[in-house]
Formats: sequence, structure tokens, C-alpha cells
Amino acid sequence: MNKLPKIGFENAKLFIHSKARELERSRFEFIFENGTKESVIEQLKIYQNNDGGFGHGIEPDFWSPVSTPMATWAAGQILLEIDAGKNEPIVRSMISYLLNTVNIETGMWDAILPENNNYPHAPWWHWHEGVQENGSFNPSVELAAFLVHWSDEEGGAAEAGWSTISKAVTHLMNKNQMDKHEINNYQQFLNIIKTQEATFNSRSPYSFEDISEHILILAEKCVDKDVSAWSEGYKPLPLDFIDHPDHPLRKRLGSLVDENLHMYIEQMSDEGIWDITWHWGCYPEEYEIARGYWKGILAVNRYKQLRAFGYLK
Repeated sequence: MNKLPKIGFENAKLFIHSKARELERSRFEFIFENGTKESVIEQLKIYQNNDGGFGHGIEPDFWSPVSTPMATWAAGQILLEIDAGKNEPIVRSMISYLLNTVNIETGMWDAILPENNNYPHAPWWHWHEGVQENGSFNPSVELAAFLVHWSDEEGGAAEAGWSTISKAVTHLMNKNQMDKHEINNYQQFLNIIKTQEATFNSRSPYSFEDISEHILILAEKCVDKDVSAWSEGYKPLPLDFIDHPDHPLRKRLGSLVDENLHMYIEQMSDEGIWDITWHWGCYPEEYEIARGYWKGILAVNRYKQLRAFGYLK
């Protein structure tokens, strides 16, 4: 197995400690340098509003300070990463926001809000009439898992979560193909719910095993298998779906996973980091700022992934 040049990781540390956002710095310290979860929570608080939701550009591609379900999803992923407990005030207020903003009839949260248009944002985060009508459970299925994971088993928040999960599972099992982002939401949903597999099986018309298999099929189908085209743009790559070497999708994709790992190593800059593969095409000054933020996010996420695969010395 190849190893990363040590200088690459050391340079990345310098970049993160000097140029990344404080949020990514605290995450890096937590993952690699024995940092505390309290430090990460303190940074997350900067992005949380009084209603419990998150905004303020925590997701760098839209800068609205207003609480949105998508920004709250981004924060929730980090709270999962540090294994925050359900009694943390930041978690309790987040759950309150999610419970207050879910559409009970559809089981969904609005992914894009009109307020996005008032602040710098990538074009895919622009609100217009009908933007919510694509039927996607990105990020709703994962937000529903948050409700179940971080609330009392018999409480109203958990019940709202299970209600959305029921709708999301039916949606999933009627899909023959799916966008990579929504697939990731379903994968993470399963990771979160796994400890309650028995409850899931008692409430769902499909078994946990059937759902897991269907998501794997969709992910395998979604991956771009033309290695020669991977560097040409925003492609669904194996490591977009696989975060550790024991992931069941690794066997199905075989050498493509190693090709992806090698590509990350080859594309690493002299600073030990990676650039993004997308462009806003608008708000040029703000885009460059967001691009810098994303470099920090990618560095933390990819070194975490590379370490899982044994690529860090």
C-alpha cells in the first residue's frame, strides 16, 4: 500500500491552522490532534441561530444567515462526527428547529429557501418557484434520522422522524437511479439508524437489509467508472460513497477504489490540500472566499478518509 508523503500531511496541517476556518481547524484538531468536542461545539455555535437552526454560510456555497434545513444538516453531520449527546444544548435546540420546520404531510424539509437569493450563493442554491418539487429526500431522510437519534424514543420528535423515514423508504425502493448526494443521505441515515434496526424493521414495510442492499445497488450504478474522465469535472467517484475499507461497496467496485485513492494523492497540491471541481459562475469575489473555505473542508474530510484506508504514516 502506498503511503502519503509525510510532508504533504505536515503542509496540510500548516494550511488548516493558518488559512482554514476555525470550524475546520477545530475538527482537524479533534480528529488528528486529540482536540476536544467542546472546541468543535463552540465553533458550531457561531453558525446557530436562536431558533436552533444553522445558517451564516456554514455550507460555503450559500451565505444566507437565516436558518435552513440544509445548513442544519451540515452542522448535524459534524455533531455526529464528534459523537455529541442528545442532552447537549446545541443538539436540543437543533432538534427543536427540525421539529418546527418539517412538512408533516410530505415528510420533507425545504432544501432551498427564498432568503438564499438575498446573499451570495452558487446557482444550484438559487430559489425559484417549484424548486422543491423534485421529490428528493436530500437532506430530509438524514434530518429524520437526526430526530430519532437525538430524542427520546417515545417522544414527538422521534415519531416525526419515523414518519419521514417511512415516506423516504417508500421513495427509495421505487427508484432505479439516484443522485449521489441523495444516496449519501440514505447511506448516512442507515449508519445512524443501525442501532435501532429492530425498531426500523417493525415499522417499515421493507427490512433494514433490503434497504441497505438497494442503496448499494444505486451507489454502484451511480459511480462513474470511466477513470480517464474523473478529472474532467464534478463526477460521482467511488470515495464519494466509501469512507472506510470495510464498506461493502468496496468489493463491488474493486480496483476503482484504489484508482480513486491514487488520484487523490496525485492531485494533492504542494500545500498538501485539494481544490474544488466546481465553479459558481457568479459572485466572483465571494466564490474565491468560498473556494478557500472548501479547501479546508476537503482537507479534513480527505485526510480522515485516507487515514481510514491506512494511507497516513
